[in-house]
Amino acid sequence: MKLDNEGLKNAEEWKKRNYRLPEYDRDEMIRKTKAEPMWVHFGAGNIFRAFQAAVAQDLLNKGVIDKGITVVEGFDYEIVEKMYRPHDDLSILVTLKADGNVEKTVIGSIAESCILDSANEAEFDRLKEIFRSDSLMLSTFTITEKGYSLHDGKGELLKAVSEDFKNGPGKPSSYIGKVAALLYERYMAGKKPIAMVSTDNCSHNGDKLYNAVNAFAKEWTENGKAEKGFLDYINDNSKVSFPWSMIDKITPRPDPTVEELLKKDDIEGLENVITSKNTYVAPFVNAEECEYLVIEDLFPNKRPKLEEGGLIFTDKETVDKVERMKVCTCLNPLHTALAVYGCLLGYTKISDEMKDEELKKLVMGIGYKEGLPVVTDPKVIDPGEFIDTVVNVRIPNPFMPDTPQRIATDTSQKIPIRYGETIKNYMASGKDVKELKLIPLVFAGWLRYLLGIDDKGNEYELSPDPMIDTLKPKLSCIKIGETDEKEAGDAIDLLLSDEKLFGTDLKKAGLSDLVKSYFAELISGEGAVRSTLKKYV
Repeated sequence: MKLDNEGLKNAEEWKKRNYRLPEYDRDEMIRKTKAEPMWVHFGAGNIFRAFQAAVAQDLLNKGVIDKGITVVEGFDYEIVEKMYRPHDDLSILVTLKADGNVEKTVIGSIAESCILDSANEAEFDRLKEIFRSDSLMLSTFTITEKGYSLHDGKGELLKAVSEDFKNGPGKPSSYIGKVAALLYERYMAGKKPIAMVSTDNCSHNGDKLYNAVNAFAKEWTENGKAEKGFLDYINDNSKVSFPWSMIDKITPRPDPTVEELLKKDDIEGLENVITSKNTYVAPFVNAEECEYLVIEDLFPNKRPKLEEGGLIFTDKETVDKVERMKVCTCLNPLHTALAVYGCLLGYTKISDEMKDEELKKLVMGIGYKEGLPVVTDPKVIDPGEFIDTVVNVRIPNPFMPDTPQRIATDTSQKIPIRYGETIKNYMASGKDVKELKLIPLVFAGWLRYLLGIDDKGNEYELSPDPMIDTLKPKLSCIKIGETDEKEAGDAIDLLLSDEKLFGTDLKKAGLSDLVKSYFAELISGEGAVRSTLKKYV
């Protein structure tokens, strides 16, 4: 069997192998979408195929909508050229459930795949045509947080952005420059309204998209490359809105075991394609079953009834609360604790850590005992139910091949938000901060992790982190099994008052002595990490 239009004509063969197929007239859907596009999505990666495209498929199956999505790839054109178009924009979603069951769905909701390349006249003209359409309601994005940045790591304007600022919307080369040019096309066609919805996994994502687009509008109008009214158009949310959203769904790189499972169904051409930009893409995507997408309900040209596909629409304040609930209490702090201690104890799969009695107690204590009493409750999602799903379904899912080493990346940037906010909430609410016993244990564990030696005395490579070169020299005097408690405490003393590292001054909060005590125990010798966990969790 082949994953293309011709292959799907043999529907019974697919159904025999337990594939769920599109339940609508796909040819008619494509015709209607191309004639009157409704929804454009930028970013043709795995999260889009597993989430937004799957939601659209569900709504098409139900008859809630009769048009699909136009997907646009602006970073790695080969995703469209080598994966989407050869398969007639079809893909397979493999949902890996925690109970061991696997659900296989052929996703057909993508009506058209486009390339965001202003140098390719045919491709860019088609996108301009789409953005001139009265029917276009929304444009969603999954281009990663870096995709919205106009500056390099040194804070300097990217060369492509700088050139686009000067040259105007004619043939921009930067990603956001091209998006802004399409919005200018919509402005010139009659100031038509649209919602520009970032669904990337970053805080206040709508502002990141707005700030980037607005920078182009400001430069172009000021240097006469665009009409003065374009800047007003971008800043009028009755014309162009930039809603906030919170997204949560794990879609790892295509897994070889999933590929083998599909090959047993006699499906041809399932191999990964590794593009010249080192993107791993396959005709299938594997994902967990849990998913959340909460969006600020700000759509100036109306919107499809996406809530009937499980999306939650609310106000900006509530989106922010959902984000804080997830990032500061119910998910991210648990992941970071497992990442730090998983590396120290030699684990290579997050799911395996939940079989470890001490690690399971650690994350449940951080979540239920220390986090939930001061959690930000958004009301639209119950924090208790959310964390129940995290610890009982999501993290233990053996089919989700996530690693503590990956999650340990950039931990110095994560700790201030993932734990610092809970400490601040304790102080603000009048609760005794010294009730916190496990969050300080994570802090001590992270400092122990930075030594790069596991609990058996073996060296390991630290995950990438912008603070490694700054922190490692400050801990270089620490020798496991040799450094006494006073020397160890002196080594980390200044770090514990650094608000940038921990989100608050741990000395002023009254937690530094506890962190020092834990740290001294963690470095007391081989096996000390395990014995310390046994003692305190």
